[in-house]
Amino acid sequence: MVFKNIEWKKYAPLLLMLVFPILGLMYAWTNSIENRDVYHLITAADEAIPFVKAFALPYSIWIFYIYVCLIYFFKKDVNVYYRALMTYVVCALICYLIYSVFQTTVPRPIVTGSDPISQLMSYIYQRDKPYNCFPSIHCFSSYMVMRTIWTSSFRNKWNVTLITVISSTIIMSTLFVKQHVIMDALAGIFLVEVVTAVLFLLERRFQVTRERQKTFGA
Repeated sequence: MVFKNIEWKKYAPLLLMLVFPILGLMYAWTNSIENRDVYHLITAADEAIPFVKAFALPYSIWIFYIYVCLIYFFKKDVNVYYRALMTYVVCALICYLIYSVFQTTVPRPIVTGSDPISQLMSYIYQRDKPYNCFPSIHCFSSYMVMRTIWTSSFRNKWNVTLITVISSTIIMSTLFVKQHVIMDALAGIFLVEVVTAVLFLLERRFQVTRERQKTFGA
């Protein structure tokens, strides 16, 4: 049997990705404007960005893309996988906290046409309310996997180019389909940088503490 020869314990860390449905429920809980003020962060630069329905395609593959990247990181280096997943979870929780106290929205255009792209765009608008915008989860997570591959030990010109192009396209798509504004994207990138720096410091401190314990223990 093929499955009998698989070392299932080796893949146990992937079960940590079951946190995504839980995060999804938390997102749905914050995606509301009942009894709250709603703010607009749109600028003249945002208004100059055209509405391009074709960007609904990269926008819609976002979460599957993040899953694939995490599994790829796991296959290459489990520690990189742990850091990426932890970064995602912490950034998402911070986003939810911000959404609960500072709710923003983005004006949406009217989608016309019955072609597949228009139908996909309409589905996105129906499924995802125009709230929970600042910071952008699409942007922070896409930037996170891009930053992860840049600093990984297994990076090469092919995986760096592929992940950078796809992540950048998804980030741009949030602006072209009018789901987010520039401030949302910048805030997502800034959030990843801050969380990454904090997690790195905590990891270094933990390593130093362990080394001291081993030294004094010996």
